[in-house]
Amino acid sequence: MGVGGGVVIELPLGKTAEAATFDLEKNVCSHGLFMMAPNFWDPLSKTLQRPLLLDSHEESGNGSASSSVLVRISQPSDSPHSLRLRVFGVDSVSPRHEQALKDQVRRMLRLSEAEEASVKEFQKMHGEAKERGFGRVFRSPTLFEDMVKCILLCNCQLSLSLSLPTHTHIMHSSISAPVAKVGSRLLNKKLQIEAEDVVRMDSVETSDCLRRSKALCPSISSNGEEFHKCCNSHQCSTGISKVDSIVVCGELSCDIRIGNFPSPRELASLGEKFLEKRCNLGYRAIRILKLAQSIVEGKIQLRELEEACSEPSLSNYSKLADQLNEIYGFGPFTCANVLMCMGFYHVIPTDSETVRHLKQVHAIDSTIRSVQGDVEAVYGKYAPFQFLAYWSEVWQFYEEWFGKLSEMPHSDYKNITLQI
Repeated sequence: MGVGGGVVIELPLGKTAEAATFDLEKNVCSHGLFMMAPNFWDPLSKTLQRPLLLDSHEESGNGSASSSVLVRISQPSDSPHSLRLRVFGVDSVSPRHEQALKDQVRRMLRLSEAEEASVKEFQKMHGEAKERGFGRVFRSPTLFEDMVKCILLCNCQLSLSLSLPTHTHIMHSSISAPVAKVGSRLLNKKLQIEAEDVVRMDSVETSDCLRRSKALCPSISSNGEEFHKCCNSHQCSTGISKVDSIVVCGELSCDIRIGNFPSPRELASLGEKFLEKRCNLGYRAIRILKLAQSIVEGKIQLRELEEACSEPSLSNYSKLADQLNEIYGFGPFTCANVLMCMGFYHVIPTDSETVRHLKQVHAIDSTIRSVQGDVEAVYGKYAPFQFLAYWSEVWQFYEEWFGKLSEMPHSDYKNITLQI
């Protein structure tokens, strides 16, 4: 349906709505991934805004990029049994592109029948989680984005030791061309980075991993208009090549627009030093670069990995874990996080944050060496949903400590001093 400022697509929730297990706010704001670019959660309108691919199958194949459009996702009160996808910058969307957009939203919000069954089964075991509406954990629209962000989350503690200058320089770079055209202009933009890399942000401090995520996403300067005004007046939606940007108003500077997450092919074309220095990725740069290159070269088949997890099982988990462990830089923590994103919940990714949680919440004198056995002793009764039980506690702890995260202004994300 065409509406001023774009196209509106209805996405019925189906059995999810019938079971009343889905709430957009609770399901988006269920993991720190929702804070990472190019996601933008608006606490006032309770909508999720970000660019999505018009053809998601292209990226899941050989790592090529597809054109992107800016999409705002809402759960309207007058139609709670469906989601409303507002696609900016286009007058119409083909059936194929509409399906691609819906598939990405379903993946982010875990709207498959298998995920719905898992939610119901877990909530039968965990009454408190059911009361709080917890059962789904937010993820990215593509597996590649999840994999890269899981690398970024490894050994990353929000704002624990990082302090940036008042005017943070975010990469306005090789990955800053409009997403629809970025492939052909990538290297040219890389050469122009010194002249074009200044995009100001008003926060004094920002989190390490959130900053790295933003650095990987394209940025272009705006005309200063607020997001809603800009989109409704067509100022940022006159063509697909311009709607790869999210204009953040209110708590973040309106001078920032964040484009879609780069494709494997786009990242593979960059050098390690470029990613390390300009994107502030440090030692993670080579890991992300090798991952992208392996996908482009066909050594890692994203589509096959996705298909293998369509029906999660212990045997599938073992096979996938073996494959992921062969990827350069993928240790146990990163592998477990990626597999959680793929729908396997029986293994808890453990690190120092897990040790802290066990000490503070369960009074267990855990250590890095003992933590794996400790979490099994505490959460084993929730098999095969040990991670969901653990994360339900962790997320509740964050909200008791920092307040409701879905209502937190973006400028306060930097204050979260724990790993999420």
